[in-house]
Amino acid sequence: MNNTGTQGDYSKYSDNRDVISLFSGAMGLDIGLEKAGLHIVIGQDFDESCVKTMQANGHKVLGGDIREISPQYLLELTGLSIGEPFLICGGPPCQPFSTAGKRLGINDPRGSLFMEFIRMIDYIRPRFFIMENVKGIISAPLKHVPTSEKDENDPEQKLGTVLDVILSEFAKLNYKTVYGLLDAVNYGVPQFRERFVLIGSRDWEDIFLPVPTHFPLHQNKEYRWKCVREAIGDLELDAGECAVMSEERLHYLKMVPEGGNWRDLPEDIVPSAMGGAYESGGGKVGFYRRLSYDQPSPTVVTSPVQKATMMCHPVQNRALSVKEYARIQQFPDDWIFTGTMASKYRQIGNAVPVGLAEAVGRAVCATADKTAFVETKRFRGTGVHNKLRNAIEIGGNTYANK
Repeated sequence: MNNTGTQGDYSKYSDNRDVISLFSGAMGLDIGLEKAGLHIVIGQDFDESCVKTMQANGHKVLGGDIREISPQYLLELTGLSIGEPFLICGGPPCQPFSTAGKRLGINDPRGSLFMEFIRMIDYIRPRFFIMENVKGIISAPLKHVPTSEKDENDPEQKLGTVLDVILSEFAKLNYKTVYGLLDAVNYGVPQFRERFVLIGSRDWEDIFLPVPTHFPLHQNKEYRWKCVREAIGDLELDAGECAVMSEERLHYLKMVPEGGNWRDLPEDIVPSAMGGAYESGGGKVGFYRRLSYDQPSPTVVTSPVQKATMMCHPVQNRALSVKEYARIQQFPDDWIFTGTMASKYRQIGNAVPVGLAEAVGRAVCATADKTAFVETKRFRGTGVHNKLRNAIEIGGNTYANK
């Protein structure tokens, strides 16, 4: 790897705000970054539907397997030089895999597409990077495929976590990093959605995770959590494309009140409604789930009609439509999604909510512009100010790796 750290002189690019987007999907992250004042020069994805969606919305796209894309070629397409891009962003899949023989094993990001993200950053040397992923990445343990019975039973085989590996790989690039879990609802998104966000700085600038802007309790309506009604309340008679639920599921859903789920069904029919899931463990909150207009939405999933993760309209006996999905994820109304209806749901469900992406983008821009912090001689030490400091730290759920 490059390991050049801050040795390169990239000061002539300090005014650049160009972004290279990898694993772009339907571009939720990219739309938010553009709202924060950045410029997406190019997007990239393997999924043909996502590529066509990006193209349909007027974006330059490089389709295909990232493992077959050279960073040199990517720079040629953008007209940018090494060290010039302001940012590389993306959510590389870190799915479990097997590397028997290498003893890195399943669930080790060194054998996943995460390393392609690393490869691009190592060569291109952007000023910043943003990596987002599922929240489970923080606690997921590394696993390995044992090569012998002794290896399998060895209590000393402690491999750490997936996050340990991710941070160590970025450390090899000599990027300062900060990371944590962010819930989209705290940034003006009408949805509870926790995502892992990691920000890196090539020049070791004072990066930070965005401070929450919206709260369940606030004297100003503009800063309270956004609810489903505000997002989709005007679409009851204009739902558009909508997945169809089976007659059996609709039969039971008609008995569920707004904001309820399977627990609100009559007790005597719950076993037949739940089937095999009735005896299983877990909360099962997604079964026969009907949203509430006056609460934020649960996390939007890749299909609204799956039995365990239903997304039923608050007052109508149907699933949320494609348009309603997009509203909850804060895509613009004129954003074009291509492919089958199932593909559209999947693209939207996999996206980063626009409001969360914008908040992250603004945090990075504030770092670059050195406008994030108000300098004072001292931060007053009264109980009021200490509570404020604690609220900022807890709200951002920030962990620094320096």
